[in-house]
Amino acid sequence: MAVTIDRTTTGEHAPSPPARLSLTPRTASGTASGLLDGAWWPHSRDLSRELPALAERLDHSWGRVTRVTVNPAFWPVIPRRVPVTGHTVHVGWFANEQDPHKLLLFSYTADRLDLLIIPPETDPAAAARLMSAATTPGGLLTASRLMEDERTADDATESRGREEEWETEGGTAPPPAGNPTGSPRSARGM
Repeated sequence: MAVTIDRTTTGEHAPSPPARLSLTPRTASGTASGLLDGAWWPHSRDLSRELPALAERLDHSWGRVTRVTVNPAFWPVIPRRVPVTGHTVHVGWFANEQDPHKLLLFSYTADRLDLLIIPPETDPAAAARLMSAATTPGGLLTASRLMEDERTADDATESRGREEEWETEGGTAPPPAGNPTGSPRSARGM
């Protein structure tokens, strides 16, 4: 996928919709042990439109967001800077070094957050499952692994649904292994 770098910084974008964000609960020491610190479910693939709401939400609870990095695999345009109320967030990208399903956020005070990016077109039920999985304290699954597990579960559910539909329309399920069809054979193999 070709990446377009937007070097302009304008405030002429449509207002950002509220950020759909879920963060891992913090321990008494203020840290959350695990590979992910939460999940973000943007409304679109327009970083210029989506990042302001995310940064504003985190500025108040986590600390001022100063820099964000993404993998360009799923972002058609990557702005260099995004204006947020009262400051600017710098945006960078890493094609091979960063998980394509992860967003890294940096601040001066709270260091870094690693968030699973849930694709905007994701079904709400799947997004809820992914948000829950990404916010499990001590979670050891990467962002890409969570996405792959969700795709696998979705494929299995879809396959079961097709099989159930086929059976209700008159089809029959294949016999269990080791249980041949046809007339039973006698004990002597005749």
